[in-house]
Formats: sequence, C-alpha cells, structure tokens
Amino acid sequence: MKYVSDSFQTRREELKSEFTNPKSDYYLCDDEQDDLVKEELENRDYYTEKNVFWVPQSARWHYLQDHAALSVGAKLPDGSEFKGIGKFIDDAMDIIEKENPKLKRILNKNYAKLDIDPSKLVALVNLIATIPFTHNSLKAKDILGHVYEYFLGNFAAAEGQRGGQFYTPKSIVNLIVHLRSL
Repeated sequence: MKYVSDSFQTRREELKSEFTNPKSDYYLCDDEQDDLVKEELENRDYYTEKNVFWVPQSARWHYLQDHAALSVGAKLPDGSEFKGIGKFIDDAMDIIEKENPKLKRILNKNYAKLDIDPSKLVALVNLIATIPFTHNSLKAKDILGHVYEYFLGNFAAAEGQRGGQFYTPKSIVNLIVHLRSL
C-alpha cells in the first residue's frame, strides 16, 4: 500500500510540475493552487497512462498516517466514524483494490481481525512511512527486496548478530559484484 501510494504521489508531483510549466503539453496555468490544477490532479487517466495505480484520497498513505492515531468514534474528514486503525487500514486496502482491479485479492485486508495493540499498529504505520519507495535504486521495482534490505540495514545493528545472521550493506555487495565483473 505504501509503495502504491508513493508511486501515485511521485506521479502527482510530476503532473503538478507539468500543469504549471508553460513549455509542457500539459500546461494549464502558472499557479499550482489553481482550482483547475487541483481538479486535473484528481483525474485518474493521468496516472493510469503511466501505469501508476489510481489511489483515492482516503487511501493515500499520508491520509492514513495523518488519521491513524484518532480515537475510536472520532469523525473522519469524509464524515464517517473512525473504527480503529486496523479497520482503517483494511478499508484503505479495499478502496485501492476496488479502484484497481489488477490488485483484486492481492492486498492483505485483515488488520481489524488481528489482535494487534493499536498503538503498535500506529507506530508501524509511522515507521513504514519512513521507507523511501521513491528511491533511485528502485528502477527494477524490487519492492520486497528493498523493504527487507531497509529493515535489515536499520535494525540489524540494533539487534546484534544472533544465530549466525549477518547483514552486508548494499554498497559492499555492489562493490564485490563490480570487482568480480572486471
């Protein structure tokens, strides 16, 4: 979900730049706050033309993160009631799947059923928000590898080395591969 949202946000920033650039074919006006620009940024066709999944406002990562710590029963901006972080995540996943049939039955939507302390789930949402899925190294789109590498790199040192587990930083692996190819 975070990757889909980050890809969407990257495309959104590209579009905003294009809509306000007089040299662009997409040029609309000079003001990125203009109502026409805001309206066009919500046009799904601009995203799908670049194979980017359409993410409705209530399923975007920043929306999820901004509202994750609400109290149960609090009102969300759309007027609905917050029923807990697990349900909130499940609903966002469901919205993404409905808007993008290719993702049907792919996203995990059972966080509300899991017995996870809500404060830990909120902390996890905030932690995952720090993962830069728009990093230049993701040209191959190896998302699971990137997430695994991120967690290893950030938490292996804190945990120490147990049971023969070691972490080799990516820069060292790249150097070894490069030297081997010479």
